Amino acid sequence: MKMNTIFVIEDDENIRELIRVALTGYGYTVEVFESAEPALEAMNQCMPGLAIFDIMLPGMTGLEAIMHIRRQPFGKKLPIIVLTAKDKEYDKVIGLDYGADDYITKPFSIMELAARIRALLRRTSEEENKKGVLQEGVIRLNEESREVFCEERKIECTYKEYELLHYLIQNHSRVVSREELLQRIWGYDFEVETRTLDIHIKTLRQKLGVAGAEYIKTIRGVGYRFWVTDIG
Repeated sequence: MKMNTIFVIEDDENIRELIRVALTGYGYTVEVFESAEPALEAMNQCMPGLAIFDIMLPGMTGLEAIMHIRRQPFGKKLPIIVLTAKDKEYDKVIGLDYGADDYITKPFSIMELAARIRALLRRTSEEENKKGVLQEGVIRLNEESREVFCEERKIECTYKEYELLHYLIQNHSRVVSREELLQRIWGYDFEVETRTLDIHIKTLRQKLGVAGAEYIKTIRGVGYRFWVTDIG
């Protein structure tokens, strides 16, 4: 995996070129594709450090491509950002469920895009250096493989879902504010949509089932707390 290389899959030539020029200026090596199929073929040869997918692409859609990547051993840890004009909450949930780690809507700010890329790459690098098993209640995290298990059932989590759950479990002894979670997990240097956090909490609870509903507590007006209770 080449951490400094970014694949941009976007069928709009103007947007594609804008991103390529801007990210090159930030010091990244950028490879652009107007459809998903050649990008997937290129990944078989050399994995990038991060990929940016538009949803509406000719041929295979961006969501189909992301789902395909997540099914491959080489693609489980690849940070993926979805870039699209679809801005409804339902669309964001679908994008995250298919395996995207972050979701940016058009029109977008290049500075915000660059900040999210930096945050994703930084977290990826930090996680690569962590090894061990973290367990609370019926939930177990393998920090080396980034796998999540609930009552021995493997849970498929996106990159950000894993990070969010990992941070909540690490800080289970206290309430973690929304602001802290946004800063530590997303790493933004400016105000962002808090709905991003809400959507990730919602999908985590759904994937973890009863344990998710029981363990991930909403502390109104403050944030969230991971608190193990008897679910038996």
